[in-house]
Order: sequence, then structure tokens, then C-alpha cells
Amino acid sequence: MNEVNSTEAAAAIEALLFVTDSPLSTERLKEILQVDDAVLSEAIAALDERCSRPGSGIEIQRVAGGLLLATRPHLSGYVEKLVRTRPTALSQAAFETLAIIAYRQPVTRTEIDAIRGVKSDSAINTLLERNMIKEVGRKQVIGRPMLYGTTREFLKHFGLNSVEELPEVRVDESGD
Repeated sequence: MNEVNSTEAAAAIEALLFVTDSPLSTERLKEILQVDDAVLSEAIAALDERCSRPGSGIEIQRVAGGLLLATRPHLSGYVEKLVRTRPTALSQAAFETLAIIAYRQPVTRTEIDAIRGVKSDSAINTLLERNMIKEVGRKQVIGRPMLYGTTREFLKHFGLNSVEELPEVRVDESGD
């Protein structure tokens, strides 16, 4: 490891997070900065503290197993006025399918269809195109159907660090 101190590492991390649109893992940061765990942890803590000060418009988010620089939620209205992009909303079918995959992964298309009560081919294709889900293997049963799971893009889109952070779902068994 070279002699990068935590102050310089914090500045470098800030610059790296500023230019990337994907979460950077601590392993990737260590690789780029050539620092050890202690310096990296100290640098991240320093940057986190700096971003937490009153008046800062950004924060560090821990999503999809990495770090991402993001606008503070209460300032999102200003950013929306600047960006004014057309929302890329998912259809109800795509949301239902995505929820099933997120909570039951890995899951097959047939299992998704059985839960929804309708075919999910179109919704699955949409989610694959948007990189929200991916093929994660084949189920070891007759026909070896494809198994689907969520992606880092899914975690990033919903601001989650892992699928364990998904809200708990209560199922009403009474049918009401």
C-alpha cells in the first residue's frame, strides 16, 4: 500500500462517488486507492461526517453493497426541476412480477405465473430489459426451468443495500 492518508482518501472517494452512477464497493475503492481497511474506514467516516454537516446537499448512501453519493431527500424537488425527465414507471404487471421475484428469489416463470394467476412473459421481459432482474440459474427439476433473481440495479433503484432490507410482507390467509 502506498502512503495515501485518510484525508486524501476521503477526497478521492468523494471524487469517485461524484463521477460514478453505480455504487462502488469498499473492495473496489481499496483497489483504486491502494489503501488498507483502516485508512479506507477512516476516510469513509470522514466523508460521511462532512456530508452530514448542516448545509450539505449530498449524502453517502449504502446501496447494493456499495457506496453512492446522493442528493439529500428533502432537496429532491430542486433536482427534479433541473432534470425534468420522463418517469420510467413500471406497469402494474411488472411491479407484481418484480415483487414476487424480490421476495421469492430464485423463482421460475411458472411459479410467478401461478402466484399472479396470469402469464408473466411480457413483464419478465420488461424487467430483464431494464436490468431489474436477471437469470440466476436453472431449477433442478424436469425441464430445468430458468430461475430469476433481482439485480444490483433493483437494489439501487429502490435504495436498498440488500434484499434483506425489503419490508416484511403480511399475507392475509382469510381471503378478505
